[in-house]
Amino acid sequence: MTRLIVGPFNRVEGDLEVRLDMADGAVRRAEVVSPMYRGFENLLRGRDPMDALVIVPRICGICSVSQSLAAARALAALAGVTPPPNGQLALNLLAATENAADHLTHFYAFFMPDFARPVYAGRPWHAEALRRHAAEHGEQTRRAIAARARWFELVGVLGGRWPHTHSLQPGGSSRAIDAAERLRLLARVREFRAWLEQQLVGAPLEQFTALPDEAALHTWAEGGAGGDLRLFLAIAADAGLAALGRGPGRALSVGAFPDAEGRPALAPGWWCEGQPLQPLSLDRLTEDATHAWLADAGGPRHPAQGLTQPVADKPDAYTWNKAPRLAGQTAETGAVARQLADGQPLVADLARRHGITVLVRVVARLVELARLVPLMEAWLQALVPREPFAVPLVLPTEGAAVGLNEAARGSLGHWLRVEGGRLAHYQIVAPTSWNFSPRDGRGQPGPLEQALEGTPVRPGEATPVAVQHVVRSFDPCMVCTVH
Repeated sequence: MTRLIVGPFNRVEGDLEVRLDMADGAVRRAEVVSPMYRGFENLLRGRDPMDALVIVPRICGICSVSQSLAAARALAALAGVTPPPNGQLALNLLAATENAADHLTHFYAFFMPDFARPVYAGRPWHAEALRRHAAEHGEQTRRAIAARARWFELVGVLGGRWPHTHSLQPGGSSRAIDAAERLRLLARVREFRAWLEQQLVGAPLEQFTALPDEAALHTWAEGGAGGDLRLFLAIAADAGLAALGRGPGRALSVGAFPDAEGRPALAPGWWCEGQPLQPLSLDRLTEDATHAWLADAGGPRHPAQGLTQPVADKPDAYTWNKAPRLAGQTAETGAVARQLADGQPLVADLARRHGITVLVRVVARLVELARLVPLMEAWLQALVPREPFAVPLVLPTEGAAVGLNEAARGSLGHWLRVEGGRLAHYQIVAPTSWNFSPRDGRGQPGPLEQALEGTPVRPGEATPVAVQHVVRSFDPCMVCTVH
């Protein structure tokens, strides 16, 4: 057996290293390393609770709205307030804008450029992939980056700026939207819809999201629809992406985009391969630090009692990331988890046939992108100008709360406790903390570690291309992982 250390990865947010033990041309064991410590949780202790709204967006630029929203929801729960309808719609719009941009960026700037690599020069689709998706210079890559830039102008109106948008508050949004702005926002969303329908999907978004199963997807693409999605499906079939990078067969979502009554547009749930969808409860959530460079006295802890204490020379540790587990089990999180929890037919059929693999993760992300745009159109039309966008609140000097949110990459939670009017405890479990977690005390690998087992490695590859496909299919955000 030989060992290969892959890293740092390009086109990944933050620092990542993967250690691979290989034999007979395939990965036999993987260790996922988050080599950077940042310590935001410790930075927050002792501060005014409202300071979290300024500090946590700085955890990550590309996920800043999601971090802000989780903090705002924790503070809202602490104060016992609920945003008014306009405020909840504005928060949903901000979150959906960021998530949609991340999905677009992942497909065009992070994932597809790998198929323009010289290693695929002999494949029948390579010339088209090179022309359309080469990193920085591909025709569609450049068009997508331009579309993304225009898309983010939404946040300028909704929140003042991006990243580190400060309009997200516990009581709603501090940025009221007037009637003229609402029309401009709706026009921009419809412009983005047209781009997706012309360039990515090649058909109306609703036609794509209504496809009931994998057979219908391929029939639809073979019939001429598909845009860049059609090329991806051809590549996926030739490269065997449906069988590559199979995860643990479990996924979780805390639910996304609630209305003023708390009803989510995307339902929460715990999905386990071959079993009925189960309700999600985080009571048995723990973080295991056995193989993290962090103190693990007392064993795995619930985030409400979590500990982030660096131990840089700890034996048998190999990462700064803890290992989140629900009832002792690993789970994937992300767009695929949200679509499975919500019962989306196409993604459910793909997962039933293949498990959660590279193909299924990417298709789920594109399905979610296509579903978000009509939701945003409906939310904009539901805004009532001159009605309140926020309610006032008074934070208690003592108490504990949690704020949950679905970031682009999956389930995000902020657990806090206030004593004497100051933050006495703050713990964050980020999506990539789940997906890129290390082994736990029982030796159970994290989702990516398990998904990499069996991945083929070509002779002489220093950075195996199949390994990169699997890693990128999770769309990692390492800076959130080590927060």
